[in-house]
Amino acid sequence: MTIDHASADPTMVEMIRREILDSYDEEMELGFEDDRLDSLEGGSESGLDRRRYFRDLLHLQHELVRLQDWVQHKKLRVVVLFEGRDSAGKGGVIKRITQRLNPRVCRVVALPAPSERERTQWYFQRYVTHLPAGGEIVLFDRSWYNRAGVERVMGFCSEAEVEEFFRSVPEFERMLVRSGIILLKYWFSITDEEQALRFHMRITDPLKQWKLSPMDVESRRRWEDYTRAKEDMLARTHIPEAPWWVVEAVDKKRARLNCISHLLEQIPYETVEHPSVHLPERVRHADYLRTPTPPEMLVPSRY
Repeated sequence: MTIDHASADPTMVEMIRREILDSYDEEMELGFEDDRLDSLEGGSESGLDRRRYFRDLLHLQHELVRLQDWVQHKKLRVVVLFEGRDSAGKGGVIKRITQRLNPRVCRVVALPAPSERERTQWYFQRYVTHLPAGGEIVLFDRSWYNRAGVERVMGFCSEAEVEEFFRSVPEFERMLVRSGIILLKYWFSITDEEQALRFHMRITDPLKQWKLSPMDVESRRRWEDYTRAKEDMLARTHIPEAPWWVVEAVDKKRARLNCISHLLEQIPYETVEHPSVHLPERVRHADYLRTPTPPEMLVPSRY
């Protein structure tokens, strides 16, 4: 949207300017959170210039909006899987992808542990219900690959069930791709030392302690078991129709930019032309009087 500053109402121009700045502040708030977490965990700081990071991220988010328009226009179905160790940064990149998108078009699926009933179903059944319809993007924050990772390492399934998963998942994913679904799979990779730093940060930060579950603590002890499971999973499920893409994620900011830019490259898209929108004049009635809000209903203005 462009504004004719010569003819526009100065008050309206100022309101629009403030709204744009407020939108940018949303990303700044997330950036400040990153800085706070870095100072708490004492982790490795990104070598990426802060100004460049925000500039490039905003540019990529603009492209994500264009991609969203194209997905809607062409009724595409897109599925993106985000996998990796606990604290690898999956949630951070998902936040940046969805931040400026329409939640009715791009939604996140993060399923809890299966219920007793779901444990008796076909393994992929509860994931199938969340697959996209035309014009939708679905981001899985962990996916059916739980069976090859946490379930296998923690003993929540048998080795026979793991082997059946490895036999089934390539064909399952080929079926999805043959049906027209665009399927992307990302593994976020961090080092042993970096995960230790991030876990210590969660222990000491009251705003992040909720993220540290007993399962996370146990996964730290079983680092090598998870490594073997990951290597087996990548080797046996890296297929031409749905290859794995590994994101180096020790540097959180670079990981976000790299993942988003790569995602955009996997789906050819074009600009969708939208008709110009013109706001009609508001209808006013002489007999209308707005009813004042009772004071007891108002939220106290403490700020």
